[in-house]
Amino acid sequence: MDIIDEINGKRILIWGYGREGKSTERFLKRCCKPASVAVYEGGREGICEADYDYIIKSPGIVMREDHPKYTSQTELFLKQFRRNVIGITGTKGKSTTSSMLYHVLRECADRPVFLVGNIGQPCLDDFEEISGDTIVVYEMSCHQLAHTRVSPHIAVFLNLFEEHLDYYGTMERYFEAKSHIAAYQEADDIFFAGENVPGISTAAKTVVIKKEEGEPYALKLAGAHNQYNAQFVYRIAVEVFHCGRQEVLRSMERFAGLPHRLEYVGTVGGVRYYDDSISTIPEASIRAAESIPEVQTMLLGGMDRQINYDILVDFIRKNRQIRFICAYASGKRIFAEAGDCTNCCYVEDLKQAVAMAKRVTEPGRACILSPAAASYGYFKNFEERGEAFVQYLLENS
Repeated sequence: MDIIDEINGKRILIWGYGREGKSTERFLKRCCKPASVAVYEGGREGICEADYDYIIKSPGIVMREDHPKYTSQTELFLKQFRRNVIGITGTKGKSTTSSMLYHVLRECADRPVFLVGNIGQPCLDDFEEISGDTIVVYEMSCHQLAHTRVSPHIAVFLNLFEEHLDYYGTMERYFEAKSHIAAYQEADDIFFAGENVPGISTAAKTVVIKKEEGEPYALKLAGAHNQYNAQFVYRIAVEVFHCGRQEVLRSMERFAGLPHRLEYVGTVGGVRYYDDSISTIPEASIRAAESIPEVQTMLLGGMDRQINYDILVDFIRKNRQIRFICAYASGKRIFAEAGDCTNCCYVEDLKQAVAMAKRVTEPGRACILSPAAASYGYFKNFEERGEAFVQYLLENS
């Protein structure tokens, strides 16, 4: 489908004017000739749907039901280029997996490769650069997928954990949004699914990726979860794009990872510090603790979205050798649920948590910021939280 022909002459409303909304406006000016373009940032009750042919919605806006006039950057892009797209979603690991796959395909596939989507590059910014042999690695959030009725040629669903319940209300609705990555695939498409992902009805060939024992890949990235992410990268590069096995392995070994994802940020006073600010769920914090040797302190807490922390509290109780320093609203709840655990304490904020960690962590050991909570309400995003962690760490050092 040619989306330019579809848009030309139409009345367009851009609903939401963040990064994607501004990108959509640029695309319409560069590539299309709509009858009119308007921008709106209010609630849905302020939209007169009869005034527009298409309403291009930004992904963070909550809209429970579907309506034929509403679309998105993701849906428009997939209508045009779905045959070029490797779509990657999952509760955790999608940015690292997308970036690693992009890195490997750029080095090994001998074709043009773009990295777009939730990782920060709006897909329509690269619209004119994409040709028939281009590969597009597209990191897809649940919000980008929620109202999309087109699926990519190659779909990847890494894992599913409890997340974004403040937005979706139930795990069923959250999973349903993410399931769109494969639900509209066709018979010659491929769906790579993680072993804990529920079944999705799809016409595509489904390949379930199971965890392997040990560490089969030589990576700069720590953790069994990154070994698992690497399996998706390896199999897509070798089995789908027929890249050389040894070439792919060497390329994966060179991949350095992304900021704020178990990132080693330095040694202060003999203590190794790691920034895992991307961690917003308990499973991610547990993985972080299991990935770094000699961990003595972990910094937890952020926005309380009422997710279930039982698994993390159980981990705290079983790992008395680690001191857990909790802060903010979710940290207060974790501390309360941990009860009489002497290895768990509460402070007001991240600055106090870092100061305590510097006092109690012994030289030769490690400290990890892995909050198991969103940053909102205290920081603009997880990146700002990670940067604050480093700033507090270096103060008076």
